[in-house]
Amino acid sequence: MKNILRIKDLSYQVEDKKILNNINLQIESGQYVTFIGPSGSGKSTLMRIIASMITATSGDVIFDGQSIQKYDPIQYRQRVSYAFQQPTLFGKTVKDNLEFPFLVRNKEFVEKKAVSALEMVNLDESYINKSVNDISGGEKQRIALLRNLLFKPEILITDEVTTGLDTENKEIVHQMLTKFNQDEQMTILRVTHDESEIKNAIKTITIKDGEIV
Repeated sequence: MKNILRIKDLSYQVEDKKILNNINLQIESGQYVTFIGPSGSGKSTLMRIIASMITATSGDVIFDGQSIQKYDPIQYRQRVSYAFQQPTLFGKTVKDNLEFPFLVRNKEFVEKKAVSALEMVNLDESYINKSVNDISGGEKQRIALLRNLLFKPEILITDEVTTGLDTENKEIVHQMLTKFNQDEQMTILRVTHDESEIKNAIKTITIKDGEIV
């Protein structure tokens, strides 16, 4: 397996507060890596740097052999996608959200592809025209994840995406992510505090006080 991601001497601080300190890490293509550690330890900050949402104070992130600073930000975020803890749906309908990945790529919306994606997470065809105000939190999270996955990224970052979900919705999300990792060899970086997810993790990396331990 080749290294798809290399983090080199990476640090991040805000004013005089150091949040990450000298992080060095290599991720192989197709790995499913779970990041654990206390709240406030720097896990989410590291994920946001990898996703090019914020910039490291020092050090570098190398993706597919090149510093992420050299990529066009829009194209990079299509290859390295970040899924948030609190799902945010926009527009009026579910369709508005599933159409968005097509629009940013200047592609025509393929409703059949969107419906197939919905069915993969146990949501039937009727959801395509539902108002975003008429669906549950668990359904919103599944749709938000599908928005990231309709065009498969090379790396998917999930930051506490199952927090607050009931057992059924958690299992649906777990099955979907496992399928993409195993069947599509998608690299997944997961941040979680969920004990069952940590117990079943394939590979864990612990971050404490801004350092890998």
